Amino acid sequence: MHARNAWFHPRGMLARDGWESMVDATLDGWEHTGLRVADLGDGSSRELPAAGVERIVVPLAGGCEVAWTSEDGSGTVELAGRASVFDGPTDVVYLPVGTAAVISGSGRVAVAEAPATTRHPLRVIAKDEVPVELRGAGRSSRQVHNFGTPGALQAEKLIVCEVITPAENWSSYPAHKHDEHIAGHESRLEEIYYFESATARGLDAPEEAEPFGMFATYSSPAGEIDVTAIVRTGDVALVPYGYHGPAVAAPGYDLYYLNVMAGPDAEREWRISDDPAHAWVRSSWETQTIDPRLPYAAHQAADQEGR
Repeated sequence: MHARNAWFHPRGMLARDGWESMVDATLDGWEHTGLRVADLGDGSSRELPAAGVERIVVPLAGGCEVAWTSEDGSGTVELAGRASVFDGPTDVVYLPVGTAAVISGSGRVAVAEAPATTRHPLRVIAKDEVPVELRGAGRSSRQVHNFGTPGALQAEKLIVCEVITPAENWSSYPAHKHDEHIAGHESRLEEIYYFESATARGLDAPEEAEPFGMFATYSSPAGEIDVTAIVRTGDVALVPYGYHGPAVAAPGYDLYYLNVMAGPDAEREWRISDDPAHAWVRSSWETQTIDPRLPYAAHQAADQEGR
């Protein structure tokens, strides 16, 4: 039996081996996904050992260099990155099963992982190639960067995307689940949420401001889970099963999360079932427009467009 908050971990609670956060199968009840987060400081590095996992390296703030080695050879990838997670998409690199790497740089970086056996080609996805989706409408508007989803990336198990939710908006809503295999309707996927929050674009906050959002999960027939948490930069929520959402950006603060998903099904699909009590909300979006604050791109580009 897991404690009430066993699935939510404030920043630093999962620190291990030089990583600020590290999620893998050594955690009780966790099997199909992994995450590493590090602040590289000024030119420091982190090693990724060759293993039976496929990975995506995601710069969060700043850029990084990824020096890789595998049975196919070796090389170096330069990821330009971005100023922050609220500055639009970043370039990323997919590392195949059995690839070792050293990541160095001066910013923050995340590494999404999933156990796998099939080798797919190493691939760099430039930020201009990242599919940007504006999902929902009205106060349910959010921006999704689909660089690691089945339509954008060839992989065996790993599904990765990131979401920007402007201040006062709701995302991961209606609450939904993916813990049952129903062909063509729902897939079984573990999910990791890694959060960041910052003062909303265009606002000046005092030094003592503490950006935050909120996140919830609750039980489904697949298992009992109960998380209602204030989330801040660096926090991690694990969703092994159950309904999850909403993720809410508080007034004055924008919210970001990185989603890492994988599961035991043969098909690499993201199929969900909404909570029947709230599924009707989607139909209300038909009469609303996307939040005009979206899309979020680099601040410089936004300023040039007069946003």
